Amino acid sequence: MAKENDIVLIHFEDQPLSFARIEEILPDNKPDWYHVKLLMLQIPLQVVTWILRDRYIMGDEFTMNGKRMRLERVDCPETESETDNLLEDMPGSGPSPPKNKATVISLADKLKR
Repeated sequence: MAKENDIVLIHFEDQPLSFARIEEILPDNKPDWYHVKLLMLQIPLQVVTWILRDRYIMGDEFTMNGKRMRLERVDCPETESETDNLLEDMPGSGPSPPKNKATVISLADKLKR
């Protein structure tokens, strides 16, 4: 289920339409319904509030003005090779650490140099 501060992709009639960040989810007077405040990530920025059932926030299809809509939670894709490349490209980072151990790099120390 999407929650506050999650990024969602809004689908309109089975086509991706726009990204939005969920700013707030507040309960409605009716059980299982919520006021979902969305920051539409487009130009110009716009804030909208939709009244949705809990299952719609989980990704089930619903309609608005007779048009099919759906929210899809977006997870940030990250691959291991991208992280390794970033560490190797940093000056002074030396050889990459073993794959099973994490390394903490102090950005404050890097800025002091």
